[in-house]
Amino acid sequence: MLIDTPAFIINEATLKTNLNTLGQLRKQSGCKVLYAMKALPCSRVLEIAKPFVDGFSVSSLFEAQLARDILGKEGEVHLTTPSLIAQELYELTTLCSHINFNSLSHHALYAPIAQTQAQIGMRVNPKLSFSTDERFDPCRPHSKLGVDIDTLWQSNHLEEKEIHGLHFHTVFSAKDFTPLLKTVEKLRRYFGNKLEKLKWINLGGGYLFNSINDYQPFIDVVTLLRKELKLDIYIEPGNGIVGNAANLVATVIDCFESDGKNIVILDTSVNHNPEVFEYQRLLDITEHDNTGKYTAMIAGGTCLAGDVFGEYRFKQPLQIGDKITLNHVGAYSQIKAHRFNGHNLPSIYLQTIDGEMQLLKRYTYQDYQQQWTMST
Repeated sequence: MLIDTPAFIINEATLKTNLNTLGQLRKQSGCKVLYAMKALPCSRVLEIAKPFVDGFSVSSLFEAQLARDILGKEGEVHLTTPSLIAQELYELTTLCSHINFNSLSHHALYAPIAQTQAQIGMRVNPKLSFSTDERFDPCRPHSKLGVDIDTLWQSNHLEEKEIHGLHFHTVFSAKDFTPLLKTVEKLRRYFGNKLEKLKWINLGGGYLFNSINDYQPFIDVVTLLRKELKLDIYIEPGNGIVGNAANLVATVIDCFESDGKNIVILDTSVNHNPEVFEYQRLLDITEHDNTGKYTAMIAGGTCLAGDVFGEYRFKQPLQIGDKITLNHVGAYSQIKAHRFNGHNLPSIYLQTIDGEMQLLKRYTYQDYQQQWTMST
């Protein structure tokens, strides 16, 4: 099957490998697994993930609605967000099985309503930073994410209020479980036997399970928590499920020289993968060769001066019509993508386990027109 470029291609085999890995951890440790939809809410991904997970983790009303569309009445939907909006609360309580409050003020305002239909949790900020880049650090100074652990400890909410669980999230793209062990140790030191009053603890996401070799520390800590505290333990990976399960294929549409460097323009842009621009991230490109003699600055096709993917090396000079594959862009790419300059979004394909290429979605001018045509 010929594909249109730019093409966002989801690899079913890789996706299921990641889900099977989590399934084994789920079996060995007894934890429950939620897929964090914010990474990629594509309905086909949700349908593939559904048999492997206990539910979905959501951050908004729209995500909760889509989660329930896929799950039906079965499965859990956990909401965690600093953006809880009063007008949406009732509908959220009909969609979500669990609602985690981000602050004591929101808990005071909304818990009496939410707890009529959902289990109530509290997001705690353990005040443990594991990233040197504050943009990725949920526990950065003046964090907006969760109740300061000292404030929660002093408030006695775990004793006096109807709170069923705790939620925390402290890492981004972690490749070992050291942060998890340190965070759990601090929670137990602070709250002790008060944790036994809870029904569950959500350990959050941020761990790249497909890049971690030793799962035993995770299995041990989850098993210990379940045994000693008699709690359900949740994890909510997003990037760890879809990050390496998709790539973006683009076509070279121009080549020229600028100030002594070869410039290669693609029919995609950093606007289709905004974290490249936001975090100056260098993507893995299949055609790149460290020993290649030909260097080129790979750039997107918009008028944004910073629409640049970076400098790469190739065995042969690139030519108009050549294909470039940007790897490991499954998470936080299409969900953030936009149509700057009116450039269309990538078509979305699924490469099945059998190798077949299925077109899932192709965007048209009508999609763009609908977004920007205003009613009078």
